[in-house]
Amino acid sequence: MENLLNFKDKNIVVMGVANDRSIAWGIAKSLFSIGAHVTFTYRKDRSLAKLQKLLADVDASTYDVIQCDVNSDESIQQAFDEIGKKRGVIHGIVHSVASSLTEDLKNRFLETSRDGYAFAQDTSAYSLIAVAKAAHPYMTENGSIVTMSYLGADRVLEGYNVMGIAKAALEASVRYLAADIGQDNIRVNAISAGPIKTISAKAVPSFNQILNKIEEAAPMRRNITQEEVANMTIVMLSQLSSGVTGEVIYVDSGYNILGI
Repeated sequence: MENLLNFKDKNIVVMGVANDRSIAWGIAKSLFSIGAHVTFTYRKDRSLAKLQKLLADVDASTYDVIQCDVNSDESIQQAFDEIGKKRGVIHGIVHSVASSLTEDLKNRFLETSRDGYAFAQDTSAYSLIAVAKAAHPYMTENGSIVTMSYLGADRVLEGYNVMGIAKAALEASVRYLAADIGQDNIRVNAISAGPIKTISAKAVPSFNQILNKIEEAAPMRRNITQEEVANMTIVMLSQLSSGVTGEVIYVDSGYNILGI
């Protein structure tokens, strides 16, 4: 059993670290603690600077940092070719990438712009497909891809608007990808995490109300932690979940089971 959680010599790509509160950073810390080599991707120099600050005290031999713009097929392909060249095999990918135009969260859903809709879909959902395609040739040893979703994919949550549509598309993409590349021994799953105080969450106008609601109504009467999401992600990346693919796993103190 212990060997199933041994990530020594395993190469995991982590996408979406923005700061120390990012879900992706919590996952990366857990990966380091169990011996994985982590390749981080970043989009712009500003993101790189923040990432380098977080990694200041981390052994440089345990990670790589590579530029990758998920809105560009060329950039994605170049990034994963570079990762493949450096590491040989990619054992897992953490896709924690999502974005939308600020006004499309603040305005009525009816006022969602065409460009805003397309941007949210491209960044938050299509990027998973593009990443899986680019990484596919290098995932030759029972690979696992884990992406991050949210309850707004399935329920109407005030202020989540176009991101709810994008997350719904993301979850559907998980199922179709799982069906397609399962024959290549690559698993694809999503984790639907409860609200955590990240940069993305702050953009949702009703975020604080959602936090309070979960504390009042969720079966466990509390919000979740970054570490709890990281723990489940490790399970989904590991051989402990070797028979699981195409699923959405909820880590939300049970809030998703409620009828109201």
